[in-house]
Order: sequence, then structure tokens, then C-alpha cells
Amino acid sequence: MKPLAGRRVLVTRARDQAAALVESLTALGATPVLFPTIAIRPADDLRALDTAMARLADYAWVAFTSANGVAVFWDRLRLNGSSVPAGVRIAAVGTGTARALTERGAAVDFIPDEFVGARLGETLPVAAGGRVLLARAAGAREELADALAARGTVVDDIPVYETVPVAPDPEGLAALERGVDAATFTSASTVRNFVALLRGRARSLLDGVVVAGIGPVTSNEARRLGLAVHVQPAEHTIPGLVRALADHFARLTAPREAR
Repeated sequence: MKPLAGRRVLVTRARDQAAALVESLTALGATPVLFPTIAIRPADDLRALDTAMARLADYAWVAFTSANGVAVFWDRLRLNGSSVPAGVRIAAVGTGTARALTERGAAVDFIPDEFVGARLGETLPVAAGGRVLLARAAGAREELADALAARGTVVDDIPVYETVPVAPDPEGLAALERGVDAATFTSASTVRNFVALLRGRARSLLDGVVVAGIGPVTSNEARRLGLAVHVQPAEHTIPGLVRALADHFARLTAPREAR
């Protein structure tokens, strides 16, 4: 039997970015319940990015914390008719971000041993006085930029995309209300907007549900908002999240029936 057979698993990712998670869950026998809580879009004002791109050769590193940042950055590169100079090195916070870079023909020079921004900032091999371009989400935690600055690095911290809340999907909400076995959160913003969309019902709807956070930032946000977190993978990626969820359910009994 597949490890997630009969399990109903809530997916809160942006709808246009949920395919890989949905496919992985389905392959293990789960029934994904889609209830997107965010949408991703480029920042309204990319002039700071354009300015940075005009002098990319001045940077020792360009650092990316998500595939979303990679997509916006590369789209802008093409629009400006630019490319990353050969002497500029590229860092990715984790393997998912690295994959987005290699798919665009970029070589990834550094991935930290723990897939979180703070660890990238602590371990990036850049000399004091070196300049780093950080392409990130608007409103994201500043741990990466702070860790780099604390080492004497010059950081150009540029928001290139933003996550925005979406209206609750009626079909997805009805499916959630029928009951799920697990809920997955892949960023702090998916947690915040899930709680906001449900207007006080989040905890009751997830009562008895296995809550899975992709990494410590996401899990800590869930706990801050009153949700218990039961699963957090050692590898903070979509495949790692699915494996951890499957391992968790392998230790449990039969699936919970939909209400």
C-alpha cells in the first residue's frame, strides 16, 4: 500500500506553484485538497533591480532565497538584454532554488548545509567588504541580510517579488471543511494568510490534523499563530516535506474519515 493512501492533504501553496507538491502527494496515494492562500507576483517597482543589473560586475555574489526570486531576476535579465558576468558567483538557499537556477543555465557556486536564509548568511564564502546582491521577497525576514552585514559584507537587499493574499476558494474551503488528515505549509506567508482567510476558524478546522511546516521559519510562524506543528523535514524542500509526511503517517493507524 502507498504510504499516504486514503489521506486527505491540504495544500496551501499558490495555485500556479502547487503542481510539484500535488503530484508528489498523489504519487504516494494521497488526495490533495487545494486551498491556495497566496499568489506570487513581481514587485511593483523593479527600478532598484535594474540599477543593480547595470553594474552586476561589481558584485562578488548574487544570492537567491527562492525559485520565485530566480524567475523574476532572470525575466528581468532577458528584458534588459543582460547576463550574469563570468566573475560573479551565485548562491542558492537550497536545492529547489538551485534547480531553478540550473534550469536557466546558471551555475550554482554555493548552497548552505541548512536550507535557511540565516545559515546562508553565516556561511557564504565572501570576504569582508565584498558586495552581495540579494534578490528576495518583499517583507521577508532580514536574517540573511543581517548575517551578511554582521560579517562586514556590503549587501544590496532588493525585493523583487511579493506574496499577496487571495480570496478563499469556495470549492477548496468546502473540501477543507469536510476534513483533512494533514495540512502543509511551505512558507510563513502561507500560514499567515491561511489564518487570516479563515477568520478565527483555523485552529478548529485543524483540530486533530497533522500540520507540516517545510522548515523552521514556517513552523515557528505556525506556532506563533497558535497552530501545533507535528512534522518538519530535515531537508527543507518539497520532496523533503512529502517524505517526512509519509514517514509520519507510516507510524500511525488508518486514515481519518472525511466528516
